[in-house]
Amino acid sequence: MGFAGVPPFDPELRTALDALGPDARRPLTPESLAAWQAEDAAARPRPTLHELRADGRFEVEELSAQGGGDGPEVTLVSARPAGSEGPLPLLYYLHGGGMVTGNAWSVLPRVLREWALPLGLAVVSVEYRLAPRARYLEPVEDCLAGLLHVAGHAGELGVDPQRIVLGGKSAGGGLTAGLAQLARDRGGPAPIGQLLLSPMLDDRGESFSAHQLAGHDPWDRASNATAWRALLGDRYGTDDVSPYVAPARATDLTGLPPAYLEVGSAETFRDEAVAYADGLWRAGGEAELHVWPGAFHGFDTIAPQATVSRDAREARLRWLRRVVGR
Repeated sequence: MGFAGVPPFDPELRTALDALGPDARRPLTPESLAAWQAEDAAARPRPTLHELRADGRFEVEELSAQGGGDGPEVTLVSARPAGSEGPLPLLYYLHGGGMVTGNAWSVLPRVLREWALPLGLAVVSVEYRLAPRARYLEPVEDCLAGLLHVAGHAGELGVDPQRIVLGGKSAGGGLTAGLAQLARDRGGPAPIGQLLLSPMLDDRGESFSAHQLAGHDPWDRASNATAWRALLGDRYGTDDVSPYVAPARATDLTGLPPAYLEVGSAETFRDEAVAYADGLWRAGGEAELHVWPGAFHGFDTIAPQATVSRDAREARLRWLRRVVGR
């Protein structure tokens, strides 16, 4: 697979990435996975419920959902703007972290600030199990169990079960796409939208962009392969992989909720996100696709004040406002 070069990074994004030093592009390997997980846990400690309440701006509580099958209980973190009267539209959010890191608490301050407060949304963040302890279908089954719990207790939670938006970033974006397919096929709640931010969709890692951005994107083909191997175990490298786990493998994308997809032009996941949007269109579905010029994976976290990061946040907000307002 040949190519002339790699898409240039946006100058503001490149400056922010360079300031982080060489460790920002250090690949994740099977040998470094345990240390990577420990470093992430130290760098992203879970905020307490008191901290998440932000001096009374938000109402926050932890919930437990019965796991699917023989699975353990799933912890959910439920939050909403303080004093808001329901039933509120709900953003059911799945955190990122390559299926191997991250937690339901650390993502909430940003989600609440950027979406819940301006739009009057309730948010439920899901603490799904992480690989390699969790394998194959377990994370997405956790997400479905939580969704069923929320929909079944909508009245108690003050949310509108007819206005649920699924959303997630990176691994959470892939889980969101898989959950949308799983809920459709099992007759679960019917979401009104799916927010797929730099989604991790394809375990095969053979797209043009995956090869093109190897060694350049902070989350490159080597890191991605390590994460997928941790999740899939012996299934990695085979065709025995469900589209609920790797949504790019789906052969039927009909009947799915309207989607917002975004990805960077200089990102490993670029081509799989574009292909997924195209698949939704071909299936008669609705998808809004943004390919942000010069953006790498995690660009808006590394450089939140960059112009392209601000543009991305505004586009997400506009889409969410349209979807919940229908």
